[in-house]
Amino acid sequence: MKKYFQLEKMQTMSGYLLLVLMSYNLYNIFIFVPTEKTMGIVQRIFYFHVPSGIAAFLAFFVVAGYSIAFLKTRNRWYDRVSFASAELGVLFSTGILVTGMLWAKPAWNTYWSWDPRLTTMLILWFIYVAYMMVRDFVGDDERGARFAAVFAIVGVVDVPIVYFSIRWWRTIHPQPVVMGGEGSGLHPDMTYTLMISMLTFFVLYFYMLCARLRLEKSRERLNELKKEAALADV
Repeated sequence: MKKYFQLEKMQTMSGYLLLVLMSYNLYNIFIFVPTEKTMGIVQRIFYFHVPSGIAAFLAFFVVAGYSIAFLKTRNRWYDRVSFASAELGVLFSTGILVTGMLWAKPAWNTYWSWDPRLTTMLILWFIYVAYMMVRDFVGDDERGARFAAVFAIVGVVDVPIVYFSIRWWRTIHPQPVVMGGEGSGLHPDMTYTLMISMLTFFVLYFYMLCARLRLEKSRERLNELKKEAALADV
């Protein structure tokens, strides 16, 4: 019960912060930041596209970290956090794929190409969709949960492959602007807007994770009440 109220408090606090950040972020994206000269207004997708990807990577690293903790301790709460974070990782991955396609059409004249960055990102999406299917199928079986945890840990190996794919292979995807090295810099206002957008998406991830875990605690409590009611009827 104490953990439930802690989640509620963290969700409330992050919710207020998210409201402020989201409002400020939208102002920056659509009013403050200058329009890119080559691509024009469509380049503003960038401020949703990149933070979605970084938030997805964060979510998948959380999945792997809590999966390791679950394998070491057999604490089912760690397993619950892993599954919740995987759901959010898939959600943000879907966001980066969709915004990427919307950006690709005016930039490359096609919604999709089997570019190394796009392909490895799609593989990452499939890996964690598969993890979620496996984890949901096994239910409360501990052996199945351990198998799913190992699957999640192995799957996170694709995250650095996605990030470094545009350095390792020939690609039409733009070079990274975050930690991208020489020649990858942005206009200071663009960099500032990107940083605020990334912070906003991090807080959004945390807020949604708290909400999802509160839902999970409510589900567990409901199952306990059903079991108690069943025993009372016997």
